[in-house]
Order: sequence, then structure tokens, then C-alpha cells
Amino acid sequence: MKDGDKHVQSNRGQRDTGQPHDLAPRPFSRRVVLASAGGILLSASAGAIAAEYRGSRSHPMTESEPAHPSAAPVTAQSRPPARLTRSQPKPPRHPVPPRHPAHHGASGESGPKHLRLPVEEPVYYVDDGPKVIALTLDDGPSPVYTPQVLRVLHRYGVTASFSMVGQNVAYYPAIAREVVAAGHLIVNHTWDHYDLRRLRAGAVQDEISRATDAIHTATGQRPAMFRAPYGNWSPAVFRCCAADGLTPLSWSVDPRDWARPGSRAIVATVLSTTRTGSIILEHDGGGNRSQTVAALKIWLPALLDAGYRFTTP
Repeated sequence: MKDGDKHVQSNRGQRDTGQPHDLAPRPFSRRVVLASAGGILLSASAGAIAAEYRGSRSHPMTESEPAHPSAAPVTAQSRPPARLTRSQPKPPRHPVPPRHPAHHGASGESGPKHLRLPVEEPVYYVDDGPKVIALTLDDGPSPVYTPQVLRVLHRYGVTASFSMVGQNVAYYPAIAREVVAAGHLIVNHTWDHYDLRRLRAGAVQDEISRATDAIHTATGQRPAMFRAPYGNWSPAVFRCCAADGLTPLSWSVDPRDWARPGSRAIVATVLSTTRTGSIILEHDGGGNRSQTVAALKIWLPALLDAGYRFTTP
């Protein structure tokens, strides 16, 4: 799963494009939700909020994250678009989910679930009933912004998934434990947010395994899902996910918060593109995420007021 700001160089010299990091920016049961007739749009109140904020911009803030004594947290700044399905034509730069996902065996209940998909395709949608969606946050943990996000989620009783970079977990294990203690899901997001399409199979395996080990060491838990940096998937990545029992995870709503377009722009994108089954992508690490936190305080209660419920993929 390319995430403005100038692009930040990763610790391997790779230009960051989709998942900022802190250290320093789917025959198996199928969970990909496709479009069906009709559509569930936002309520009038949420739509009004989207209209109010659409197109507006706020100036980026300058707050920076504290550096680790011996190394800076990982950071990334651009991401390529995710494919909706392999059979569809190439989607636009910022893919929007089908207007109405079809439900295949939807339970109608929200809660964490881990499913196995064909190894050539990641999860783009959740399928837990009408108006059920998911929130994912990438590139943490961050000692500055992850706690702020946790407080907002706690205030509204929302459970989310945190795609964590292994190096960041190693630097801030206590923050990773806070995420687990609050009942949220941790997703493997590689060791250092490198573009896995550039690596041989052995190096891909190392990136994934090292992150899993760091997460296990810090939290006592092993992740059951994996999100590729920049949304860049390859046959080697899918093979490694299958070997490690990791479900590949993508997204369907991208407000490009990593680019810091202004909190109002983030709000407008989330409210105007979120539909039943959407997986929303945001970031709690990889740089200054003050706009993300500010926007979360607006669009999260707006979607709840519109009748949406949150689950984990």
C-alpha cells in the first residue's frame, strides 16, 4: 500500500512514497468486497460536513518528533494507488471503493477477524454488514502522535489497526504495548519500510520476519496481517505472507494525510469517499501527523453520527 511535504529519504536511500515511518515517514474465503446495486452514502449531516471542508486547505504545522538518541525514526512520503481487483482496469491515482460493496456471508457484527485470501491479492474492503468500515494507521508507533490517536479512539470507542514498522517498534516498545493494551490490532509493516518489489525473496522474508520478531518482543503478540509499504505487492511478498500465515492488507480510502494537505482536506476526502466496507488509510507515524489527529477528531464522530460502525479487517 504512494503515500505537500518534500519526500523523505528512507534509511536505505529509498524515496518514501506511501507509508511514512517513524523511525526517523485473496480458492480461500474471500473478503474483498465488490460493488452491488444501490449505495449507502453518508448521512446528510456527514455530507454537509464534507461539503463544508471540501477544497479548503490549512498550512502545515512545524512540530517535529523527537529523535532517538542513536537513530531517527523511519519516515516515508508517497504511495502508489492500490488495485481494486485484478480484473478491473487500472484505477485512478487515489482509488475510490465501489459504490456499494456486495456482502458475502456478512455477519453484521463488528470485531477483529483474520481471513485467508488468495495469495495474489490483498484485502481492500471489510465485509461485516451495512455501514461497517475499518480504520488503519500506518508507520508508527510514534511517541508523539500514536498516544494522541489512541486518546481520540478511546473517546469514541473505536477499534483500529496499526500497521507498525519494526524499527519503530524496537525504538518505542512501550508505545506498541499501549496500542495492544487499548485493544487495537497490530499489522506487520516491514522492518524499515523499504519497497519490497526491489528486493529478492530472501530479503523480503527478512523484512517481514524482523518486523514480526520486533512486534512479538515488544507486545508478546505476533501479527496476523501484513501491509506492504507504498502498497507495492509482488509474487515474492505474497509467498512470504502465505508462508508466515499473514493476510495481505491494503486500503480503499486514501485521504493522503501523509502529504499534509490540511486537516480540512483530509476530512473532506474521508467523508466524501467512505462507504460500506471501506478501509480507511491514515498515518500515526512517519513525520508530523498533527493534521491527521486534528482531522480524526472531526471525521470520526461525523461517520459515527452517520451510522457507521468500525471493525478491524
